[in-house]
Amino acid sequence: MSRTRVGGHRPVGLPALLFWSALAAVVLLSLTPVAHLPPQAFDVWDKAQHAFGFAVLAFLGGAAYPARLSRAWVGLLLLGAAIELAQSATGWRQGDVLDGLADAVGVSAGALGWLSVRRCLKTG
Repeated sequence: MSRTRVGGHRPVGLPALLFWSALAAVVLLSLTPVAHLPPQAFDVWDKAQHAFGFAVLAFLGGAAYPARLSRAWVGLLLLGAAIELAQSATGWRQGDVLDGLADAVGVSAGALGWLSVRRCLKTG
């Protein structure tokens, strides 16, 4: 099976599929009108949901693009900001600077998690 080259480096198969699927889900859910979203299974603080979602994306991004970690993570920070700007432009969602900050906290946590796992895999 041939893998697509991205910036001269090959993404890792399954992690790349999971990363892009999760990223698409986050963007879709972030821009869908609240009335069209399924009811929340867990009543969790909004900022925690942002941080968790972006932590998962950062972890998967590290697994998918191990040769391009900083690009993946900076891209996720920019994505978080872009989502908030896009929400501000809709008539059904509103952007929030604190949501963007929660996204950044999540990217940091996911990046640290990936670096820890990678270190354990290399030394173990």
